[in-house]
Amino acid sequence: MLRLDKYISNATDLSRAEVKRYIKYGDVTIDDQPATNPAQKISGSETICIDGSAISLAQNRYFMLNKPAGVVSATKDNNNSTALDLIYEHRSAELQIAGRLDIDTTGLLLITDDGKWNHRLTSPRSNCQKIYRVTLGIPITPDYREKLANGVWLEGEKHPCLPATMEVIDDQTVMLSIAEGKYHQVKRMFAALGNHVEALHRTQVGGIILDESLEPGDYRALTEAEVASIMAATT
Repeated sequence: MLRLDKYISNATDLSRAEVKRYIKYGDVTIDDQPATNPAQKISGSETICIDGSAISLAQNRYFMLNKPAGVVSATKDNNNSTALDLIYEHRSAELQIAGRLDIDTTGLLLITDDGKWNHRLTSPRSNCQKIYRVTLGIPITPDYREKLANGVWLEGEKHPCLPATMEVIDDQTVMLSIAEGKYHQVKRMFAALGNHVEALHRTQVGGIILDESLEPGDYRALTEAEVASIMAATT
C-alpha cells in the first residue's frame, strides 16, 4: 500500500508537493470520486485520474544501448560521459547498468530498473554467455582454441577461467564467447596467450543480440521476448 501522493509521484514526473496541489484543486479522482487526502492508502487496484487521464505505476523498463568508446558503464562519473547520459527517459536516475563494459569497449550494453532481472543476468551462477568480437594485435596461433576451451589462467587469480569458445574470423579477429565477467577478462585472457586486444565489441548477451540498426550511442527498448529470454535461460 502506498500513500496517494507517493503513488502519483512514482507514476508521473510530478513532485509530491505538485501532487498535493492537484489534489487540493480537485484535479485528482479515485474511482471517479474526488480525492481529498494525499495520505490516503492506495492498493493499486483503483482507477486514479489526473485531469481526467488515468495513470498507473510504470512497469519495469529494459533497454539495449550500442555503447560507443569513451563512455563509462556507470550511473555517474566526474570525468567522463556515462551510459545513462545517453538514455533520455523519465526517471532515468532509477536505471542501472546490467553487465558493465570497459570505457574503450563498444557494443551491447543492457540497462534496466529491474533489480531482479539485473541480478539474474549478472550473477556468476547464471552461466549467461557473452559474445565479443575481438581484434588482436598479432595473428592467433593454432593452440588458442584448445587453451581457451580448457580455461585460461589469469594473473592474480586463484582459479582458471571457465571454458570459452572461439570462432575465427581472420588471423587477427575472433568471436569469443565467455560466461564470466571478471575485471578486464577478455583483455587478460589474450594477454595470457601472449597477445593483446586492439579493439573489443560486445555483440550478444544471452539471447539478446545487438540490433545492427542502432548507431553508436543509440538505444531502444527490449522486446518482451528479449526480456523473457534472460529469465528463461538462467532458470
